[in-house]
Amino acid sequence: MPNAVIVGTQWGDEGKAKVIDYLTERSDVIIRFQGGANAGHTVIAEGKKFVFHMVPSGIINPNKVCVVANGVVFDAQQFLLEIDELKTGGLSVENRLYVSDLAHLVLPYHKAQDQAVESSMGKSKIGTTCRGIGPAYADKASRTGLRVGDLHDWDYFCEKFSKNFENKKQIIEQIYNGTLDIDLNTTLKEFKVIRDRMLPFIADTSHLIFEAYRQKKALLFEGAQGAFLDLDHGTYPFVTSSNTISGSACSGSGIGPGAIDHVIGIVKSYTTRVGNGPFPTELNCENGEKLRVAGGEFGSTTGRPRRCGWFDSVMVRKSIQINGITRIALTKLDVLNDFDEIKICTHYEINGTKCQQFPSYSRDIENVIPVYESMPGWRCELGGCKSFDDLPDNAKAYVRRLQQLCYDVPALIISIGPDRNETIEVEPLQ
Repeated sequence: MPNAVIVGTQWGDEGKAKVIDYLTERSDVIIRFQGGANAGHTVIAEGKKFVFHMVPSGIINPNKVCVVANGVVFDAQQFLLEIDELKTGGLSVENRLYVSDLAHLVLPYHKAQDQAVESSMGKSKIGTTCRGIGPAYADKASRTGLRVGDLHDWDYFCEKFSKNFENKKQIIEQIYNGTLDIDLNTTLKEFKVIRDRMLPFIADTSHLIFEAYRQKKALLFEGAQGAFLDLDHGTYPFVTSSNTISGSACSGSGIGPGAIDHVIGIVKSYTTRVGNGPFPTELNCENGEKLRVAGGEFGSTTGRPRRCGWFDSVMVRKSIQINGITRIALTKLDVLNDFDEIKICTHYEINGTKCQQFPSYSRDIENVIPVYESMPGWRCELGGCKSFDDLPDNAKAYVRRLQQLCYDVPALIISIGPDRNETIEVEPLQ
């Protein structure tokens, strides 16, 4: 299979993990390149459910190599918890799971700072997961962070951790009126145990990926969150703390852009969002609740109910632009099975003017009026469909209309259920 980057085209939760798992069978190395434990990827394979926050989703496919690359802010405690769960489930990760020595660590004081900052913001809060992601990326940018490779030198790690701990204590208590309820010595003892378990996983993953590329192995780059949570191009300030778009696959893994053949955009058949921020097509009505229940739209990291709305072609067009998407993977088409009427946002109106382009300024997004067209539903199950032609006529018409509104980007697959087998392949990668 050609080398490909997987990205979410909306606000995350589009079903990336299922597509990653599906494509893993044709890949050799699966690489997580940004984000942290704030992303939850759920895979259902042969009736078994796996939820990953740190380990790449491709790990459940035996004999595949998985990499947590340098662009990730790494939560070692969460990582080891997932390793234990995999082993309990009978899946070995030995000699096929690696963590970049350049990845920055998310540490307990980052989580405490995240909680203190969010609590201090009142009604203006972002709605973060409080997993310490933002503070860890901030320390990376300010050149005060600790990296995974620092675990090799325990004395150095303890010295820098202790210094950072005291700085964070002052920030949390004096600026945010919070409490750093963490004991320094106890935490260092815990991290000594974590260090001993982590050492076998630590590697120069950039070199590992490059050697795999030279050997013409198939690389699959796994993104987290979605394009509109991107730190630069998303609905700022209601975004995550990293660049979620396809371009960060290179900087986040240490490989050049010449290694990328395709960008696959995961497109949910409707739209959802977790947390605060503008959402033009949000449905605060019976249809929104119907989508939430039918789609199981509750955050895999926080358990929070997701906000739901109709498909927004304006934002997906923007996502295609900023990601360079060459294929779409349409997910959760089956969630729409019981609707008599399905709406699609074709464009916006801003102050009475037609707008085809997603606004770059967040305040403008808050004022848009979505303009819809309606399509008839299909009112039947899709479970028996094995090809695009097997779909009901109205479902085929809906898919074709979405593609038409989204620059006619070819569909790679259509997902008609949560299991790996409930997938229709439309146009394979070349």
